[in-house]
Amino acid sequence: MGKEVKVPDIGDFRNVPIIELLVKEGDLLTVDQPLITLESDKATLEVPAPEAGRVERVLVKLGERVSEGSPILILAVPGEESVVPSPVPVPVPVPATRADPVMPPVVAPSFSTVPVSAPRLTPAGEEALHTAHASPTVRRLARELGVDLGQVQGSGPHQRILREDIQNFVKAALQSARSQGGGWGVGDLPAWPTVDFAKYGPVETRPLGRIKKLSGGYLHRNWLMIPHVTNHEEADITELEEFRQDLNREAGPEFPRITLLTLVLNALAAVLPDFPEFNASLQGDALVLKHYIHLGFAADTSSGLMVPVVRDVPSKGIRAIATEVAGLAARAREGRLAPDEMQGGTFSVSSLGGIGGSFFTPIINAPEVAILGLGRALQKPVWRAGSVVGRWMLPLSLSYDHRVIDGAGAARFNEALCQILADIRRILV
Repeated sequence: MGKEVKVPDIGDFRNVPIIELLVKEGDLLTVDQPLITLESDKATLEVPAPEAGRVERVLVKLGERVSEGSPILILAVPGEESVVPSPVPVPVPVPATRADPVMPPVVAPSFSTVPVSAPRLTPAGEEALHTAHASPTVRRLARELGVDLGQVQGSGPHQRILREDIQNFVKAALQSARSQGGGWGVGDLPAWPTVDFAKYGPVETRPLGRIKKLSGGYLHRNWLMIPHVTNHEEADITELEEFRQDLNREAGPEFPRITLLTLVLNALAAVLPDFPEFNASLQGDALVLKHYIHLGFAADTSSGLMVPVVRDVPSKGIRAIATEVAGLAARAREGRLAPDEMQGGTFSVSSLGGIGGSFFTPIINAPEVAILGLGRALQKPVWRAGSVVGRWMLPLSLSYDHRVIDGAGAARFNEALCQILADIRRILV
């Protein structure tokens, strides 16, 4: 009897696209031989063969989305006859080039000083996006940079085109442009130094974690493609801190503790409607203003930084926000965040107050246009009403996209936020 091979337990991921079909009908398989490759927004997964046999029938196609339990193929085990598989809902096919939700449309910059127009794909280039052997993320990068995948030589398994292949292709194009017109570009920088560190003492090589490797590319892209400016300010939170402690003393054990982050999210929900350009995204020459407020916050985990999102913050009270933040942070630390819990954010907060430090420059989480960094609150001497008094001061670091927001707007935003943090009753006004 032929056996139906299904997608095994892949955690909390659902509707994950198939980016590679590694077998075909008639192939003889060994145990643990890869069958398909799946790619979520956080990882690339291979599904192995549970036992040896011959592929009698492949039940999926490239670009289809599957979940745990979705049928993959019929495996004819030696000495057994095949049967028709039982009816199972077939995943709805989607184009393999569908945009990754965490990589929305952005404008590709010109890294060279040589004047060039915005790259546009030819019809042949558009066709190559659909037929090239590459993941959706790589296809998306190629579209953003105007790279014809038909001209790129893949260096991955089975000549699969990797992100590095796109980068090398662009580097070669920039070097060619400079040789024709002069000027310095990214491709002209000196090579990264290669050093034998063991010559100077004992060393240990430790690979980057999966989350850091995935987020590293996005952070590098955001830093290069967004003109960051950071505005620093200090908010007087003396009364706010007293209010927070009162709430925690009054709460029963069934309630999570109110943190400063909770109160800052609550204050941001009151400020952002008056500054709509901070709650927007830039797409080409248009600014998309969002009439909803979903706030992301950076969660420190053993695997790296993750940004879960609290949705519809203005509609929630302080305790509801605290409960949701606590739940999202716990799932982030346990590696159980669902993909949709990290998507849809309109503005983000990065808080280092629980660790230390004061001012810093947080990197904007594209496609957002601003991010707020929180340092550690300290009691400082402040001149008030003719005398020096001790006040709790919270360092604020607001990074913003200078294409969308100017310095005056950032200063006004920080001032409005400081006023609410100084007197939370202003939310009611």
